[in-house]
Amino acid sequence: MSRLILGVNCVREALRAHGDRVHEVLLERGSPTLDAVARFAESRGVTVTWSARATLDRLAEGTRHQGAAARAPDLALTPLDALLARDEPLIVALDEIQDPQNFGAIVRSAVAFGADAIMWGENASAPLTPSTFRASAGAIEHATLVRVRSLRGALEQCVSAACEVVALDGGAPLTIDRAPLAGAAVIVVGSEGKGIKKSVRALATRTASVPMSGRLDSLNASNAVAVALYEAVRQRRSAPTR
Repeated sequence: MSRLILGVNCVREALRAHGDRVHEVLLERGSPTLDAVARFAESRGVTVTWSARATLDRLAEGTRHQGAAARAPDLALTPLDALLARDEPLIVALDEIQDPQNFGAIVRSAVAFGADAIMWGENASAPLTPSTFRASAGAIEHATLVRVRSLRGALEQCVSAACEVVALDGGAPLTIDRAPLAGAAVIVVGSEGKGIKKSVRALATRTASVPMSGRLDSLNASNAVAVALYEAVRQRRSAPTR
């Protein structure tokens, strides 16, 4: 099985992550950037097919492709048990994030800050589509992905494994810099409109907000996750060596 990847950065990252397991790269002629992608693909042993823009347009079905597409292996999904067996994992949990742009941007932040995994429930979440891959700018190729049947059940398992489960809520009096994120931790973020569901929030060991000092009282989901992950990294680097 293979999946479609669109966009220059996404194709590059797929080649970096999967090498000759990428089945084919399709490129439009006439750009030094795309010529460089072609050379990179060929250096990884991947066949390059030069394609007309109309062909790529039909393939992309409305998603912006920048003249680059690829057929890459399906993304691997990691079981939650395997993730919780790691030493003090840092997990980002998505509660019904349905916008592919937000989903992809959160994945990019998680990879950039070194989170161990992104976890989400299989229902009412953005699908793993070319739009989601593109929104992550290729970062999803390097991410550890955990798709669970029930986010609530997965969080119960995380709590049983002694993880701090920190739900992001703009109205929480506890600010994220006061939340304990140096050990095993799950940062939970909800959808833009509804936020975190009550049934999921009830499992949180802490509820924390991102401190705001301007006229706005909240950030969008992907920005809030980025700030929370930065704080988690800061705490972990500052923690005494055991």
